[in-house]
Amino acid sequence: MSTVVQPCARCGARWAVRGNPMHWCPRCRGVLLSPAPVDAPPERRNYRWVARAPGRRPRDGRATRPAPRRDSATPHYLQTPRWGLRDAPPQPAPVPHSRLAGFTDRVAGLLMTTAVLFAAAALAEVGRYLILLRNRTRLIHPALLFVSDASVFLMAGLAAAFALMSAVAAVGWLVRARRAAYARAGRQDPRSLRMLLCGCLIPVVNLLWPGVFLTELAARHGGDPRLLRAVRIWWCVWLLNGVMVVAAVCWRFARTLQAQADGVMFTVYTDLVAAAVAVLSLWVVRLCEGLDLRGRRRMPKRWIAASGPVEPVIEPVRPVAESAERASDSAVGNDVGTDAAPAPESEQEEVMAK
Repeated sequence: MSTVVQPCARCGARWAVRGNPMHWCPRCRGVLLSPAPVDAPPERRNYRWVARAPGRRPRDGRATRPAPRRDSATPHYLQTPRWGLRDAPPQPAPVPHSRLAGFTDRVAGLLMTTAVLFAAAALAEVGRYLILLRNRTRLIHPALLFVSDASVFLMAGLAAAFALMSAVAAVGWLVRARRAAYARAGRQDPRSLRMLLCGCLIPVVNLLWPGVFLTELAARHGGDPRLLRAVRIWWCVWLLNGVMVVAAVCWRFARTLQAQADGVMFTVYTDLVAAAVAVLSLWVVRLCEGLDLRGRRRMPKRWIAASGPVEPVIEPVRPVAESAERASDSAVGNDVGTDAAPAPESEQEEVMAK
């Protein structure tokens, strides 16, 4: 069997070449293309395949069903086509939500509320201390004592509850921020979730490890000196607050009235430091997100080092008295008819004085 064939341009049938090539297809009387091997690649063929309109005869020559008659009206769209006209921006990859996602999204509001509640608790303790001072000489009405005690316990309880919720939210934010920072560098957070939770929530242990975790996070942000300084300030105030909380709890067991009064005043200082910790925590969170304390986008300052000596733009001003004195001396010399001509420097100074 011959391996050289002639394809038909009409029906697509391929006829083996035996002897001289043919010009017309024996089946459909279509034009036969040039002879070529059966398995010839496209670059060795001197013809190309073209698309046929629907309804033409198939290759096997069987008659096909006539194509349905189409409407001769101009095709048109019933409405403006939307394909190809909308180029939506790429959406960020969905971040899997953890169990702490509800608190994490509200970390800023919780920290601000905690700071306000601790400040209110400090004011309630100040009111109790003033009542103790007043009680040294006069009796206090029971209703006033009840209001003072209720405000102290209410503010302290609310502040403690919101402080706990803020701690949970801050831990969730820390986990998410560390994962995002390491993911940008193509790495995985070396600290496991269990280690982060235990290091931040277990008492006494959480005085050390949160500072370590935040320092590692600041290092992933390019070692920003402002962020590192904020983390160190927060760490120092956090340690001071832990020591003051322990001291305030121990002061509650004092026996004497003066010691109890001193404990009330010390509690005021403890509440104020706790409010400062909440504000500093919000500051660190905002700095890690590229914001300032008020939540506005922080614009970095770019400094350019200038090189080369400083060239004065304006001619230095000479003393007026010295220039005037030299001008007067030269004028007196001209009046007496001295033959000495003024020096060029004197003329220049005179002109500058004028």
